Amino acid sequence: MKTERVEAFSDGVIAILITIMVLDLKVPAGDTIGALRPVLPVFLTYVLSFVFLGIYWNNHHHMFAVTEQVNGRIMWANLHLLFWLSLVPFVTGWMGRNHFAAVPTAVYGAVLLLAAVAYWILQHQILELLGPDSLLAAAIGRDVKGRLSPLLYVAAIGLAFVNQWIADAIYVGVALMWLIPDRRIESRVTRERVVR
Repeated sequence: MKTERVEAFSDGVIAILITIMVLDLKVPAGDTIGALRPVLPVFLTYVLSFVFLGIYWNNHHHMFAVTEQVNGRIMWANLHLLFWLSLVPFVTGWMGRNHFAAVPTAVYGAVLLLAAVAYWILQHQILELLGPDSLLAAAIGRDVKGRLSPLLYVAAIGLAFVNQWIADAIYVGVALMWLIPDRRIESRVTRERVVR
């Protein structure tokens, strides 16, 4: 099976999730800068979640750019990823409305952790189909960021009960780590095209 429908469906789901999150932002009642203070935690959480969803969308796009076909396991793995991503608006609102309290901050991290695990499962299923000599396998390599992120999420989940600001800083750090453009797949595709 071709990848177009999986890609289009995933793009649509992520677009809807971002829309749901932005619709959750309430307009302040006042007309002063001070009126923004009550909505600031929700806005900051929205920005962080927007970045995470953008990172997933970007990496998903790159991964499927070098994937020519899918099977049933890949489709289910993709749905598994989308399930965890679909919870991002819920945990975003919960954490923001409760001013980064410990339990919502830990649950936010748990959703990020499970989304990372789901992405790894999807990537693994694609690699099984494409084989160890595939362009994707060569591009992923040792995947240091992919291995480090879940460990940081686990640390942040635990630290949320000690100091939620440290947990939030870890979430921001992971986002920044992934925000730096990952050119592994792009550079491999470019090299392959030059060789041909």
